Amino acid sequence: MSYTALYRKFRPSEFDEVKGQDHIVTTLRNQIQTERIGHAYLFCGTRGTGKTTIAKILAKAVNCEHPVNGNPCNECATCQKINKQTSMNVVEIDAASNNGVANIRDIIEEVQYSPAEGKYKVYIIDEVHMLSTGAFNALLKTLEEPPSYVIFILATTEPHKIPITIHSRCQRYDFHRITIDTIAARLQELAMREKVQAEEKALRYIAKVADGSMRDALSLLDQCIAFYLGQELTYEKALEVLGAVDTIVYSRMFDYITEQNVKGCIGLIEEMMLAGRDLNQFVSELIWYLRGLMLMDASGNGSDLLDVSKEQLSKMQEEAKRVDVETLIRYIRILSDLANQMRYSTQKRVLVEVTIIQLCMPQMDAKQDLSTLEQRMQILEKKIEEGIVVEKQVVQTESQKENDVKEPVRPLPKALPEDVEEVLKNWNKICNAYDNPGKSMLANAKHLLSDQGALVLQFTDRLNEEFFEQNDGQELERLKTVIQNMVGKEMEIEVRTVSEQVDSQFQDIGKLINYDNIEIQ
Repeated sequence: MSYTALYRKFRPSEFDEVKGQDHIVTTLRNQIQTERIGHAYLFCGTRGTGKTTIAKILAKAVNCEHPVNGNPCNECATCQKINKQTSMNVVEIDAASNNGVANIRDIIEEVQYSPAEGKYKVYIIDEVHMLSTGAFNALLKTLEEPPSYVIFILATTEPHKIPITIHSRCQRYDFHRITIDTIAARLQELAMREKVQAEEKALRYIAKVADGSMRDALSLLDQCIAFYLGQELTYEKALEVLGAVDTIVYSRMFDYITEQNVKGCIGLIEEMMLAGRDLNQFVSELIWYLRGLMLMDASGNGSDLLDVSKEQLSKMQEEAKRVDVETLIRYIRILSDLANQMRYSTQKRVLVEVTIIQLCMPQMDAKQDLSTLEQRMQILEKKIEEGIVVEKQVVQTESQKENDVKEPVRPLPKALPEDVEEVLKNWNKICNAYDNPGKSMLANAKHLLSDQGALVLQFTDRLNEEFFEQNDGQELERLKTVIQNMVGKEMEIEVRTVSEQVDSQFQDIGKLINYDNIEIQ
């Protein structure tokens, strides 16, 4: 006897066996028991949620000779014929391949004849949104006023493509994605019936990968059982078959990214490639992992929004505290763009590596939005707290090193007035990067904005100006470098000495500075 796939072998044959769609099952059973059966139904929902299964059960229930509490008995001649797909009363049509006007006209001609046996003729039209405009128009009148013995059940994954004229003539039922708990419990039940030993963690992971589809979950379980036939299905084996990675890998990748550990990120990608993992699935799962951190950070806890173990939840709560929501949204945006690019790329690994490096180095992000700027400032703050002064890096070849010739640095865009204001809002961090007397000088200077957009540091003591101009302006260049690493733009800075505190020809923007956070020693 040929093998039957699990999703076909264990397809529900009555309403009581349907999982995760109680709101639909209860309604249909009540209709059957009270004989308030509609003439047209529209079943909407994602793949594998039970649309076609419930349609077949409904077709049996309305024709069953001995229904029990709204359920088909599955023993009478009518039920047996429908189960064997030999009944003339139940007609299944795939609208994806039978979507023309001629196909619908055939149905219209058939509905004129009453059923030879049973009470109802049931037409199940799957993927009904694939019908042509002409076919919908041909179906319209019959759907509105069908004979009393005809029931139409239209199933679709894209209800928005159904014409409103069709939609308004049907009872609509929305099939929900099935929860992980429900799918995992069903997998456990079927594994026991198939006498297959499986870890609960492995079945739960399969349920998660199925993404709300019971049929997908059974297909994945079938695949895992076949690969390790006669062996216990462990969590590690499920990962091996599905080409997936353990959650700990996403946690490690997140750690490397927040630490700007490019070497660690690339090494982790190398590990996954050698293990034969799928990069598309890795990027998708990493996005979902970051989504979990984002929800946890934004909601303050998020434990009720995530389906993870207590140990994993505790670790994610710690990780969510490291970065703000804006940074996580930036990560998700960049990785989502990557996922779209990978669909059409033949160099997926290169794309992933470039993107991960971009996450580690926000200054490489082409979209210099506010979240990118904030992350770069956070990085600079951390370096300043550690006493590291960020200097301008110049790349040199070996021959240039011998001749002490510096390779020109790629020019940066000019700073705008709003960039100057952003720097002044964080002026206390720049001041605290200096020791006295430089810190006191920067804190006591007047901060003005020239008509050309330059930041003007104005002093009343000539010694302050000379401090920044000494050694061919070395201290002034150092200040420019710190600011440049903060905003990623080249900023003009001028120092001058005047007899009065304010030079009226420039705009005074010093009010943006929070002087309370400058630690003058």
